[in-house]
Amino acid sequence: MRLSSVAIASALAIVCVTTSLSGQKPDDQIAPQSLQLLAEGKAARTAGNLDRATDLIETALAVDPRNRAAFVTLAEVADARDLPGKAIRLYREALLLEPNDVVALREQGAAMVQKGAVTAARENLAKIKALCKSACPASTELAAVIAKGPPITTAQADTKPASPTAIPTTQE
Repeated sequence: MRLSSVAIASALAIVCVTTSLSGQKPDDQIAPQSLQLLAEGKAARTAGNLDRATDLIETALAVDPRNRAAFVTLAEVADARDLPGKAIRLYREALLLEPNDVVALREQGAAMVQKGAVTAARENLAKIKALCKSACPASTELAAVIAKGPPITTAQADTKPASPTAIPTTQE
């Protein structure tokens, strides 16, 4: 009696393990529904409907969170909305899936420059140069963005350098 319960438990464990293993997909296969939603999201972005594009691409990621292209496209939408911090995070998600994605490295570096994180952008440039081995458009483009530097904000442009003024002294 004791052996039969152990045998049944072992059999159930084997069935559960084999079922879960046969149900897993290889990492390089993205769900077709996710790819379809991504295509619709790209079309909405091209049409200028950023809200719809965001909704569709986020849904594509909910369907298959391994869709690296969806992370990159969603980051591009964030860039278009002038949200470089969000774009940096989304590019990081794409790079977690594929650390050698030169496009994601370049675009993340550009968003970093926009946020003022030039040192981090230079690190991305170094990674791109190591991946390319020779001159490639991604390294040239990111180097140009870094050389240009972060954008000057309106508040920075409106402020004038302080001019030295005489400090009145009081004599008693």
